[in-house]
Amino acid sequence: MGVGFDGRQRCPSTVSDVRQDTVDDAVNDTAKRDGMDRETVGSVNRGRLQVDVRTEGRSEIVKPAGELDHHTADLLRVPLEEAVEQGRVRLVIDCSQLEFCDSTGLNVLLGARLKAEAGGGGVHLAGMLPVVARVFEITGADAVFTVHDSLEDALVH
Repeated sequence: MGVGFDGRQRCPSTVSDVRQDTVDDAVNDTAKRDGMDRETVGSVNRGRLQVDVRTEGRSEIVKPAGELDHHTADLLRVPLEEAVEQGRVRLVIDCSQLEFCDSTGLNVLLGARLKAEAGGGGVHLAGMLPVVARVFEITGADAVFTVHDSLEDALVH
């Protein structure tokens, strides 16, 4: 169950709400266990996520650094969509500095995957930190992405 704007418990209205609540709860629990207090994430400080983009060979390398959540998701969504619109459909996401990813961030990556695949490409995830990898494990999203241990592996394959 989530908490509404009025502070009262709300009952999830759809299966996706239940899944999102479960993911967010699990991510918060994992983050707390790993010493990251997610309770302070309510600000709209967009400085919490930096995204670098470069082209290397046939790959568009996108490197999000920081926290990917509902406040910062567009900072990643926009360059991914621009790359696909420009025909660069082999997207390599260097996750080595991505410290947090909630369900909104996961949805950005899933959306990019669909668009890239529609253009004949795909999304490759590289170097995920354990707290981020856990989100993909919990949701089963690790089964729909090509996951690599390192950026170098992702660029070779």
